Amino acid sequence: MSAHTDASQALHRSRAMEDAVRKRSGWYGRYLLVFGATQLALVPTILLWRSPLVVAVSMTLYALVVAGLSLYAARQRVVRRSFGLRHGLVIGTWGALYAAALVLGLNVWADSVPFAVVAAVGCTLPPAVGAWLELRRPTA
Repeated sequence: MSAHTDASQALHRSRAMEDAVRKRSGWYGRYLLVFGATQLALVPTILLWRSPLVVAVSMTLYALVVAGLSLYAARQRVVRRSFGLRHGLVIGTWGALYAAALVLGLNVWADSVPFAVVAAVGCTLPPAVGAWLELRRPTA
């Protein structure tokens, strides 16, 4: 085989692998949509209904959602370039907003329905924006 043939075959394999990654990497957008949607229920529940039973039930349900999402993510065979950076930014931004929502919602605006709504939407934004960016990326 010539060097030209080897290079051509390597380029073909590289393109095939890149195409496979693009076609199968939409899972992350769906993952973020589910994660974001859970914030719309979790944040107001934690901020407005603070009885031990409600907190225990909501945290158990949330743990099940996170476990399901983690299993879903672990089963995926491909991720796009810069996935780690993108995921770190989304989850880091969400974590900062979630922490701020809890601190403010439990200490400054306790039992405030308007604040709980704003906090829920704010905590939904990082995964929603991440999902939007991921799902609008070209797949082929």
